[in-house]
Amino acid sequence: MQCTMHAPEPAVPSGEPAVPPGEPALALGESDQEAPLTALHPAYAKVLRLNLLVTLLPFLIGAIVLEATGLPLPGMVLAPVVLAAGWALWRLPRRRFRARGYDLGADRLRVVRGVLVRVDTVVPFGRVQHLDVEQGLLERLHGLATLTLHTAGTHNASVALPGLAHATALAMREAIRAQVRRETM
Repeated sequence: MQCTMHAPEPAVPSGEPAVPPGEPALALGESDQEAPLTALHPAYAKVLRLNLLVTLLPFLIGAIVLEATGLPLPGMVLAPVVLAAGWALWRLPRRRFRARGYDLGADRLRVVRGVLVRVDTVVPFGRVQHLDVEQGLLERLHGLATLTLHTAGTHNASVALPGLAHATALAMREAIRAQVRRETM
């Protein structure tokens, strides 16, 4: 994988909404020479929130069980756990959603992610060996999919782009497949 600076290139028409007016796609670390990133589908924020809720559920259940055992001060465990879980459910998925984006160029796909550690991956289509479009249960319920590009090599041999509308993921897969086919002939 390589990280390069490039001029804006047309993306596959996706029907996905662009970044909401007045909000930058990803302002952290971007320069004027980089192509603007396409935001992920808004339903992906809901999927992130539901995944986090499933992760937090054992902590909430544990706090309820501890409260039921009769602690000296009612709410001593449950209140902080509920407050922390509420804050996490409100803030973390939103930040993760806003920290992700992609740019589909004529000969490469750029995927950017990360809140604390920014990862900017550029996959040249010439290195793509095969493509997958995956849908988990929550993604299917929200009409989303994950596009995964598998490349030659060991470092970052698979690059996943979650949060795409299913139709967009299929269209991107076909566009990349057509480009790979042109390059190999």
